[in-house]
Formats: sequence, structure tokens, C-alpha cells
Amino acid sequence: MKEIIEVIALFLGFVAWIMVFISLEDKYWKESTQEGSVIITSTIYENLWMSCASDSTGIYNCRDFPSLFALPGYIQASRALMITSIVFGTFGLVATLVGMQCSKIGADNYVLKGRIAAIGGVFFLLQGICTMITVSWYAANITQEFFNDFYFGIKYEIGEGLYIGWASAVLAICGGSCLLCSCKFKSPSEKTSYPYQPTSRGHVLSTVAASQIAPSNYGRNAYV
Repeated sequence: MKEIIEVIALFLGFVAWIMVFISLEDKYWKESTQEGSVIITSTIYENLWMSCASDSTGIYNCRDFPSLFALPGYIQASRALMITSIVFGTFGLVATLVGMQCSKIGADNYVLKGRIAAIGGVFFLLQGICTMITVSWYAANITQEFFNDFYFGIKYEIGEGLYIGWASAVLAICGGSCLLCSCKFKSPSEKTSYPYQPTSRGHVLSTVAASQIAPSNYGRNAYV
């Protein structure tokens, strides 16, 4: 049962890790709204790295943001959090592969493997938290500008990239929780590593050797 939970946690963590990359590559983190527009000639959409515009004929043009320091603070923080999320996910995958009971890495030290698996679960939780903070913060800025009557700039709506990020965060948190729960779960047939003990043959030999070395209090006539 414990091995099944660990495999499920690894699968969830791996899918969440892949979805972080998909979310970062997606250009539709926010898309210009069509609310209140009678004639729509172009659509503007952005993510953390670039801004794109497309017209009604399907022709689009994208440009990278010119300077990091010219960007709003929440975009800079979102970039850092998403990169941190990828790093946490990588460490989580490695730690989970090493700490799984069904893996051959780490020999038969199941206590140590369980602790490593728990560390992998913590990394998955940190990955999910970083991703959740990023997409939620980004979405909060979009909705704040959308419902602000005194904001006269371009108003945007939430894009598909944020939904992918939310799904990734939920999967990572679920995977980390499964790993932490599996470390507390103990089955009757769970293997336990014991310290090395000498064989019975060696024990007999050592006993015989000790009896030969020990002085005897009896003379030869006692054995006749």
C-alpha cells in the first residue's frame, strides 16, 4: 500500500513539474478584454516574458519585455517564484526517486529512504505553494485593474496560462501530501533494516576458541 501511494505521489509531482513549464511557455497569461468594444481589430495578450498582438486576419507579432527593471514589481517577483518552483520540483523528483521503497537506490536502509521521501514531499509542497502564489497574485492584479473604474489603460482578462498554473499547483500539493502521508503509514509487512550481526557459525567458532584459550581447573585424570 505504501509503495502505491509513493508511485501516485511521484506521478502527480512529475505532471505538476511538466505543467509549470507549459504554463511558462503559454503566451496567454492575460488577454485584452472584448467587454464594451463594438469593433475589435486586434487582441493583445501577455505572459511573464513577452507581449503579443494579433489582428483579425490572424497575423500576430510578439516582442520581449525590453528591461527587467522597467517591469512592474509583481512581474519580477512572479518570474522569481516560477523559477524557484521549477527548482523545488526538480529536487522533489530526485528525492522521491531515491526515497521510494520500490527503488534500489540506497540499498535496504528503509528508515533513511523514508526520510528522503518525506523531504521530496516537502519540496513538492514548496513547488505548489510558489506556483499558487504566482498565478494568484498575477490574477489578482488583472481583476483589480478590470474592476477599477479609474483605470483607463488596457483591461485584460485571465488567460489559459493561469489555469494551467493553478492545476499544476494543486497537483504538486496533492503529490507532496501523499508522500508525507505515506511516510507515516506503516504496514505489517514493512521491511526494517537491522544492524549487522555475526553468523551462528562465527559465534560457535569464537566460543570454541575462547574455551581453548581459557585455563582449565581440572587435571587430565578428570577426563578418564
